[in-house]
Amino acid sequence: MSTRNRLILNLYASALSENDGRPLAAVHGLERAFPGLSMTWQVSNKGQLIAIPKRDAWLAEAAARGEFPLVCNGDERYPVTVVGRQQLASESPGGQPQLQVHAKLPQDTVALAAAADVLEQVAEGIRALWGLVAPGAIMEVIADQTGPKRYGPSKPPLGLPALKMPWDIHSPETPRHLGWLNYWSSAAAQAIGFPDPSRDAELLSRARRTATGGWVVQLTEAPLDLDDPAHLDALQRAYARFPEIGGRAAS
Repeated sequence: MSTRNRLILNLYASALSENDGRPLAAVHGLERAFPGLSMTWQVSNKGQLIAIPKRDAWLAEAAARGEFPLVCNGDERYPVTVVGRQQLASESPGGQPQLQVHAKLPQDTVALAAAADVLEQVAEGIRALWGLVAPGAIMEVIADQTGPKRYGPSKPPLGLPALKMPWDIHSPETPRHLGWLNYWSSAAAQAIGFPDPSRDAELLSRARRTATGGWVVQLTEAPLDLDDPAHLDALQRAYARFPEIGGRAAS
C-alpha cells in the first residue's frame, strides 16, 4: 500500500525525557480511537513481523532509553503503524528539540470515520503542540510548499503559499502547515489567533474543543483532495486566514 493511498498522522510535541510515558499514551490513544485495533507487533531490520507479548512493558523500557520504536498491528493486508522520531534542536522551530509522532493508516471508511478521534486521542496523550491528519498525496504537496531547498519545484504548487523550513520558524507552538484534520493545542491556537468568531464561523462548524483546551479543526467534509477546486479553495482560504502558519507572518 503506497503512502499516497494512506492517511498520514504527524504530531509535534516537546522532546522525550527519561522514563517518558508518552509513547505508551500514544499507542493506547490510537487503540482507543480505532475500532478493533491491536498494536502488538514490531518489524525487524529484515522487515519481518515480530509479536510483542508484553507490549506495554516493552514500550516503557524503550522510553527509559529515550526511544519510541515503531509498533504495528501485524496485518500486512491492512497495515497500521506508529513511531516516534526525535528531532534535533538545530532542525526544529525555536531551536528546541521535538518529538514527532508519525502514524500511517489505511484510507478506507473505517479509518476515515475514526481519524478525528485518532488525532485527538494521540495528540492529547503526548501533549502535542500541533499536528494533523492528511492523505499521503497532501503530504507530498506540503513538501513541495516548504523551502528553500536544493531540489523540488522552484515555487509552491497550485497557487499555495511558500512555507518556511522548520528551523526558520521562531516558535515551536506555530503550526508548520495545514492538513485535512488539524490539531491545535491551546498554545498553538493562541499563536495563530484561532478562533475569531467573526472570521472563523465556517471552520468552527467543523471544529471541536478537546479536554485540554485544544482544537480539532476539519477543513473539508471529505478528505482533502486538491483536484477538487472547492477543496483547493478551502485550503487557500485557510492559509490566507492564518499567515502565522509556516512562519509566513514574520517574512
